[in-house]
Amino acid sequence: MRVTKGMTVLFVLSFLVWIGLRVIVSIQFNQECGGHLKRAADASTIEMAKTELETSLKYLEANNLTKGYTSIIYNTPNEDIGFWYQNLKASFTELEKVSPEASQLEKTNILMKLRETLLDTSENGIKVTIPQGIAIFPFNMLFAGFGLITSMLCVIGVIPWIEKTL
Repeated sequence: MRVTKGMTVLFVLSFLVWIGLRVIVSIQFNQECGGHLKRAADASTIEMAKTELETSLKYLEANNLTKGYTSIIYNTPNEDIGFWYQNLKASFTELEKVSPEASQLEKTNILMKLRETLLDTSENGIKVTIPQGIAIFPFNMLFAGFGLITSMLCVIGVIPWIEKTL
């Protein structure tokens, strides 16, 4: 099969569409949930933390992100949405239990515990604890397949043009 310029353009564009979709979905998830989790972790009062955590929980529930795994081939604990969601719910329940008469030390300890629950330290610094691939869940298999196919087509389409220039 001979690859034409039109086919190459189509293959490259399909790959760029896949990249664009991944970026858009990731940004939307961060705006609607991930960013609020970070704000809950950074909150200086129980009320602020509750508000931000509640916003994230409502998003997760509205989008059925409360159970399952984001992995495609095999399940690992860091991709368990159910555990992560239940952990967030438990943290919210703890925030709700805090009485207005609680001492500042008690409130600070609860906020520190929340921060430890919501954030992880990685080689790139501090990041929000989120199952990898949750932004595209439950379409992880679809996105992986589309990405694999479009990247292969992109390579197939570009190689003949690279060979011509060499």
